[in-house]
Amino acid sequence: QVQLVESGGGLVQPGGSLRLSCAASGIILRFSAMGWYRQAPGKERELVAMSTLGGTANYADSVKGRFTISTDNAKNTVNLQMNSLKPEDTAVYYCKAILSTYEFWGQGTQVTVSS
Repeated sequence: QVQLVESGGGLVQPGGSLRLSCAASGIILRFSAMGWYRQAPGKERELVAMSTLGGTANYADSVKGRFTISTDNAKNTVNLQMNSLKPEDTAVYYCKAILSTYEFWGQGTQVTVSS
C-alpha cells in the first residue's frame, strides 16, 4: 500500500520560512511526478508546485519566486522550501504523487502564517 507522509508544517510569522517534506513508502517504482497542493478554509484545493521525473517544475503564480520544489526521484521524496511567507499562504498542504494513471495523496500538514 502506497503511503505519502508529510512533515514540516507549523506556525510562522509573515516573512518567515518553512520547509515541507514528503516521503513515500510501499512502492519501489519511481513516480512520474510529485508535488504539492494546498487548501485554505472555504476554498478549493489548488496546485502549489509540481515536479516531473524529467525535472520540469510548475508553480502557481502566487508562489513563484518564493517557493522552491525539489525532489529525490530515487527515494521518492519531495520537498517544498517556502520563503517570504504571507498570511494568504495559510492552508493545509498536501503532497501528491503520480504514477501512470494513479494519483496518491498525503494526509496533509497545516501551515499557518500569522503574527
